[in-house]
Amino acid sequence: MPMHNQIRNPVEWAWDRLKQTGHAMETTAQTVDGAWEGQDAVAPKVRRIHAADIGDALASGVKDFAACRTDVILLCFIYPVAGLVISRMADDYGMVALIFPLIAGFALVGPLFGLGLYEMSRRREKGIATGWADAFAVIRAPAIGSIVVLGALLFALFCLWLFAANLIYTMTLGPDTPISATAFARDVLTTPAGWTMIVVGCGVGFLFALVAMVISVISFPMLLDRNVGVGTAIATSVRAVRANPGPMAMWGLVVAGSLVIGAIPLLVGLAIVLPVLGHATWHLYRKVVS
Repeated sequence: MPMHNQIRNPVEWAWDRLKQTGHAMETTAQTVDGAWEGQDAVAPKVRRIHAADIGDALASGVKDFAACRTDVILLCFIYPVAGLVISRMADDYGMVALIFPLIAGFALVGPLFGLGLYEMSRRREKGIATGWADAFAVIRAPAIGSIVVLGALLFALFCLWLFAANLIYTMTLGPDTPISATAFARDVLTTPAGWTMIVVGCGVGFLFALVAMVISVISFPMLLDRNVGVGTAIATSVRAVRANPGPMAMWGLVVAGSLVIGAIPLLVGLAIVLPVLGHATWHLYRKVVS
């Protein structure tokens, strides 16, 4: 007897997704304990890449973005909106000095928020039809426990950066709260203390960004692709950077420059910059890890 596909209404579809998400969360709680080991204990080999490979990865990222741009724009538009909301809240609560560290610090946790984009690129690579809902399939990844632990490590690094940024402000322009954003900008740009804060803050921020890139540039795509532990993923990412210092430095500059360009028009450009970088990160992983 022939089988006919049944067209489900949105409520049934949403209920099925909710049940799948609940089951995935239970699995996550059970797998976090073994997150450092994983089932695949074999460390993958790392290839040497060149500057041209960075360009190829970016070109592939643009192609993925062009293939599903409506979905990824809707998915990523939350980032500039969240950035504007955070900036507004920081201004209202007298935290003007932390607005720039909050926005700049997004680069530290950006690899975590790119997981859905990596998954979309992974599916397109396999020839699977991809939509925005597929970005949430990461919660069913075999190494989801490791992903959660690594995400927590990056978030801790982000919090540590905010603490350092606040300490730098206190030791230069602080400890008093800025009267307004205009007064704060004037003090930063026209006083020796403000210049000191800029130089020291950028130097410390660079160190935080370097640590985040070294431990995560390959880690998250690898955890989607293989059931490995956090230790193996981080070690592989570190080896990838050590084997390719020039290309990885170029990649870091591309990411930093793109985020700056995307943030200039009231953060709206991030809705395009972030998905391109996210898709490109998956293709960079494919080039580096055999």
